[in-house]
Amino acid sequence: MRLSLHTKLLLLVIMFLPALHSVAAQQYDPKLFAEMRWRCIGPFRAGRTVAISGVPHQPNIFYMAAVNGGVWKTTDFGNTWFPIFDSQSSGSVGALAIAPSDPNTVYVGSGEGLQRPDLAVGDGLYKSTDAGRTWTHLGLRDAQQITAIVVDPVNPERVFVAAEGHPYGPNTERGVFRSSDGGKTFEKVLYKDENTGAADLVMDPTNSQTLYAALWAARVAPWEIRSGESFVIPGSGLYRSTDGGTTWIPLTKGLPGGQDHLSRIGIAIAPSNPSWIYLTVESGKNPGIYFSSDRGDSWQQVNSDHRIGGRGPGAMGIAVAPDHPETIYVANTTTWKSTNGGKTFTGFKGAPGGDDYQRIWINPENPQIIALTADQGAIVSVNGGATWSSWYNQPTAQLYHVTTDNRFPYWVYGAQQESGSVATLSRSDYGEITFRDWSLPGVFEYGYIAVDPNDPNLVYGARLTRTRQDIGEYADIAPEPIRRGEYRYDRTLPVVFSPLDSRTLYFAANVLFKTTDQGRSWSIISPDLTRESYEMPANLGAFADGDPEKGKHRGVIYAVAPRTKSRTPSGPVPMMV
Repeated sequence: MRLSLHTKLLLLVIMFLPALHSVAAQQYDPKLFAEMRWRCIGPFRAGRTVAISGVPHQPNIFYMAAVNGGVWKTTDFGNTWFPIFDSQSSGSVGALAIAPSDPNTVYVGSGEGLQRPDLAVGDGLYKSTDAGRTWTHLGLRDAQQITAIVVDPVNPERVFVAAEGHPYGPNTERGVFRSSDGGKTFEKVLYKDENTGAADLVMDPTNSQTLYAALWAARVAPWEIRSGESFVIPGSGLYRSTDGGTTWIPLTKGLPGGQDHLSRIGIAIAPSNPSWIYLTVESGKNPGIYFSSDRGDSWQQVNSDHRIGGRGPGAMGIAVAPDHPETIYVANTTTWKSTNGGKTFTGFKGAPGGDDYQRIWINPENPQIIALTADQGAIVSVNGGATWSSWYNQPTAQLYHVTTDNRFPYWVYGAQQESGSVATLSRSDYGEITFRDWSLPGVFEYGYIAVDPNDPNLVYGARLTRTRQDIGEYADIAPEPIRRGEYRYDRTLPVVFSPLDSRTLYFAANVLFKTTDQGRSWSIISPDLTRESYEMPANLGAFADGDPEKGKHRGVIYAVAPRTKSRTPSGPVPMMV
């Protein structure tokens, strides 16, 4: 495939801008790039978002944070959002909190706070005392993933932080931390071991000395596992403190325990009756929704439907209406609502506008104002869920890879986590790139996209689909052995055309496939390029026994680079995989 000049320039900017000064001084005239400027070309639909909070006394104001897009603010109930965190050193955020007694004080915890194969970690805690205009870094840099922040309702300097810790290895900066000086200093007040972090944290709204914390013993493998998002060992549990976090007791009566592999827990207190507490519990046995009427001394399971609770360690959002202790909301693939304390649920919010919901915030002064985060961003309702703001106003997408075609004007393509593939013109006839310039080139959520160099109407991607864009025709062209499950694959498998033969398309699993007829037939051109067995990586430590494959057969080909030159007398130029 012969790349046009504009495509080469685009790729240079995307790939090498961070090192431009040093490279340019040696090889390029700086004037070559002097007129180039960054511009946002979309997509104008949101990506995975966890953290959200509103301001009770200022119901039009909300803050939300995409897991890879920094912190955003709205002053008009979610009709428009604007970024307020771009100058900070971390763009990944998993928790935020506004001080109830001072809405100008905002705390932000970096790191996704999710255990999943593709995630971003952070570098600690941030604070703003001017409603997000400026920020100060407070520390906890090695926590990497902060999952929850709670602020004393009358003292904005008294703050508690739940730190999940390193997702891929052990570390000690995890657990629950307390500060009484606005984050200048922290003390660790709840800690179990180097493998167990804090997954959730709430404060009794009527007594700031009483807190509840969920500890979570989990780790992500350095490869993607099919049996779940992370490894889990005994150590997870629920704790309560009644002296402001100085001492904690475990709450176990009625909850899964022992060999049941208790995992992540989400906690919600009923504001109108703080003795009532609800949990969404992930566990190897009896996951679901749990309820306590005695401040956590004992628990009973009130709902075991996996569609509601217990789906996985990402969806642990749960909230109770401030005016009714039996009205609860649970985030899962849909957001669910119950008016009888969790016994039965009805769908409250699903697609369009998001799925795989993450967190719920309800205005404590007006239960009609509700905010949700999902894998498609943040949305706000001011009428109890009858209508919602849009998720098409947050350019926070997570794109795995980008590519271009050779048309003029050229198009840019990418596969977006959670929301499918996107393609856009590189310039618009309307003064700016808008929705009118975007199209959906296929059904690819993960991985690479390859545009046919002979026909830009044909787009290839995912595992593996060919799309004819003009008529929206999708064809599953995955090699037959892949469909039969004979080979392994990951979510970002390479799909790439040969630069020397525009008819040749390569596709990789743990062997390399080749087609010259648009995927109608395939040949295998390599042996299995992965090892039969692997030593257990040291970073798994205590989690090593949880490997479902026991070290066997887990590799894939993760990158393919076809040669760009023909064979020379000095020898062949090989393909790299």
